[in-house]
Amino acid sequence: MKADIVTIFPDFFRGPLDYGITRRVQELGLATIQVHDLREFTHDRHRTVDDRPFGGGEGMVLKPEPLFECLKSIQLGSREDRLAGNMKQSVVLLSAQGQRFTQKAASELALLDRIVFICGRYEGVDERVAEHLADRELSIGDYVLSGGEIAAAVIVEAVMRLLPGAVGNEASTLQESFTVDPKVRASGGADSTCGSNGLLDYPHYTRPAEFLGIAVPVELMSGNHEEIRRWRRQRALEKTLRNRPDLLDGAALSEEDKKFLAAIRDDNKDRG
Repeated sequence: MKADIVTIFPDFFRGPLDYGITRRVQELGLATIQVHDLREFTHDRHRTVDDRPFGGGEGMVLKPEPLFECLKSIQLGSREDRLAGNMKQSVVLLSAQGQRFTQKAASELALLDRIVFICGRYEGVDERVAEHLADRELSIGDYVLSGGEIAAAVIVEAVMRLLPGAVGNEASTLQESFTVDPKVRASGGADSTCGSNGLLDYPHYTRPAEFLGIAVPVELMSGNHEEIRRWRRQRALEKTLRNRPDLLDGAALSEEDKKFLAAIRDDNKDRG
């Protein structure tokens, strides 16, 4: 995979791209990441990349010319071909107005050969960039950042770790929060290791078996795989109901799951 990041602050990425999984995938030759300085595609003495918006308003907006020229230099396929699925490429505009980035979106991007990330700045970018240059507009959350650089670093990490060979045990990525394994979804429940199947991940414990008087749950020490699976699934359901109940709407739940959740809800009502 090749990832290109377009930004007015190229030095920002010297840290995030040099550690952890993003460094690993580059060293393994699984991906290359190139940062492009948007100011190199300006033609005035001040290297101007922004301007005031028509109609007035507070703040400045990134101009279209440098962005279109930068993308032209990257030599991607046409936007029409990208949107039609004829090319495994995508141009992603990072902005607060974008669709919320999810694990599902990360999985989709991980299947591509090339991704270009445009880091918005100031009050945003000229709308012609969103309408005629970018294929999709993404946001990492319902809050506002000063620019898309942090968002780009977040998405690059989330995508790169899904590349085949990026992590030591690829099966582990199927057991994480938000991840849906199609095989598990088809079965209507969790697999033998209790993949999250769209829920939050189950709790994890390690040695020592007792710490500060707090013991590891006996189910995990039992050696009974079915008991461990059930415990993990129930704890994942509890945590999801408590912290992210919205995820339950799209999760594949077995009859056992539904009965367990109903019991928790009834118990909460009695306590309330």
